[in-house]
Amino acid sequence: MNSLLARFQAISDNDKSALVRKLMENGTPNFDFFYLTGLSVIMATLGLLLDSASIIIGSMLIAPLMYPILGVALGLVMSNGKILKRSFSTLLKALGIGLILSCAAAFFFGQEGMYHSFEILNRTEPTYLHLLVAVAAGAAVAFALAQPEWSEAIPGIAISVALIPPLATIGIGIAALDFAIIKGSSVILLLNLLGIIGSAAASFMMMNLYQKQHVAQGAMEKADKKMEQETKAVETMVEKQEERASSNT
Repeated sequence: MNSLLARFQAISDNDKSALVRKLMENGTPNFDFFYLTGLSVIMATLGLLLDSASIIIGSMLIAPLMYPILGVALGLVMSNGKILKRSFSTLLKALGIGLILSCAAAFFFGQEGMYHSFEILNRTEPTYLHLLVAVAAGAAVAFALAQPEWSEAIPGIAISVALIPPLATIGIGIAALDFAIIKGSSVILLLNLLGIIGSAAASFMMMNLYQKQHVAQGAMEKADKKMEQETKAVETMVEKQEERASSNT
């Protein structure tokens, strides 16, 4: 145990700072984040309906949901209400958008017989093993993010914990009005979230990331400022297009 703790604490100060910045930047509730989340959920929903494991795996590769979840863990370790509120709010919005899109995709494209495919039913029977997988994944991704040369391992970890498919399965259950599917997949999603947050928080605590409050605050302010600038740029562009359209009529 002491050697494990020593290994976590041996991570360089620069790598710890880079980890905190990465969580704050990639967990920013901007258009890119929600766009990728939406696409990944739609892709997963169609993969579940088609009973295609390869499509489901592909959907998990582009899902950015890991970052606000780890942001919640970081906020807990730092006892930082601002980080917690920002990350939790982003996570809830992403889950809400994903749920709406998966339900809509299943309603419009699903057919009788598709709602009970193997891939769907496989995500409606929660066990303690789901929690163990989530705990392992949360600890692994927290450690991998602090190792720049291991960043490529993150998609594989995201696949193993499977956050997006249970969310898509809930939407399918709603579209099919199947309470058993909704209940089972909801429990699996909750277990995954709790497992990742708990083990990631423990990992961050062993890294002494609570000492990086100033880094997190600075990165969060920088990311939020960039998001505001992008939003204003888009609004300005829309206004110009509307002015041109009105002048042409």
